[in-house]
Amino acid sequence: MTKETLPLPIDDPKVLADRLDEQIDAIRKVTDFEIREYPIEVLVDKFTKGLETDEAEVFIPDYQREFIWTARQQSRFIESLLMNLPVPYMFVADVPDGPRAGHLEIIDGSQRMRTLVNFLQNKLTLEQLQKVDLAIGLKLQDFSPPGQLRFKRKTVRVIELTRRADNEARREMFDRLNSGGTKLESMETRRGTLDGSFLRVIEACAKMPLFKILCPVSKALADRAEHVELVLRYFAYCDNYAGFTKRVDSFLTDYLKARNQADDRQAEEASVQEFETMLAFVQGQMPNGFRKSPTTNTVARIRFECLSVGTTLALREQPALVPINVNAWLESEEFIHHTRSDASNSRPKVVNRIHFVRDNLIGRPVQYDGDTAKVEASANLDAPPEAEQLSLLV
Repeated sequence: MTKETLPLPIDDPKVLADRLDEQIDAIRKVTDFEIREYPIEVLVDKFTKGLETDEAEVFIPDYQREFIWTARQQSRFIESLLMNLPVPYMFVADVPDGPRAGHLEIIDGSQRMRTLVNFLQNKLTLEQLQKVDLAIGLKLQDFSPPGQLRFKRKTVRVIELTRRADNEARREMFDRLNSGGTKLESMETRRGTLDGSFLRVIEACAKMPLFKILCPVSKALADRAEHVELVLRYFAYCDNYAGFTKRVDSFLTDYLKARNQADDRQAEEASVQEFETMLAFVQGQMPNGFRKSPTTNTVARIRFECLSVGTTLALREQPALVPINVNAWLESEEFIHHTRSDASNSRPKVVNRIHFVRDNLIGRPVQYDGDTAKVEASANLDAPPEAEQLSLLV
């Protein structure tokens, strides 16, 4: 809080106490909640049914999509449930309006939710269990039929914020609930600690009127430098998407540091020109810009990344590119699969969704990288060392 925004002092203790009560009551109105219990099978069904088309009742919002738990962490969580140990509540919020009104946005518990999905879909092989060691090497399908039914009936407690909680309240809760773990480095933090010539280039691009028209975001996200974040992601993936591993925050931070240190004015001017060329192409060839539909008021990061970077890569190959029937693949099930709300940030998936856009614009078969089915079932064994430092039940 700056000096200019500090509240005026209140000398009367009674007036101060009354004002404090009013302030607390006002804040509580947007953090009203209800406690619910869902059988695991029901909760997983609410998360997976409609997932491919972004219509699932329970969903993970764009600002916290990364899945970073290792197979060991996932296994220990499942072991806790098998042992009937108490696990932390999941936190969700009732979306008050818009196309997902009435759906439940996961504020805290995305790692646990994905682990439950992996286990019920037999994508997780249990390992390094401490107590239920006979289950090491098994999937759910290897349990006895009664054991499978009993696990699916186990319940998970969920704290549900009512629809009175706005976007800012939900993100405030996300930040507070996750402040004890390994916190992702936000764009706000980078702007405060990584000043340099390329950061100023990014900020200038983020202010371009055409960019804001083609890529709208909510006021809450805009206040948290979302447009600057998106531009940084664009440049980082354009220059080194093939070198991405798993942690987006460290990937972006390392890239920004390197470009700031290079302090190459000629390269910076070329980057700005390429960004403007990409925007002009999107404006002319994609009716909704980066939006999913004409009424969408916030563009998801994954959608922006693959469309913008894929477009730039296509233009690098064919500067005079005139694509044919863009809407056909933009509305295809395959594109929806690549950009669904739970699309993860493993390297093959990042590469494949970018290649999907690039190659469809050029009009050639998509050059996919690796066995994506195998990647989806890999249970994130290559998670970074810092993931091991996370509390088991973050």
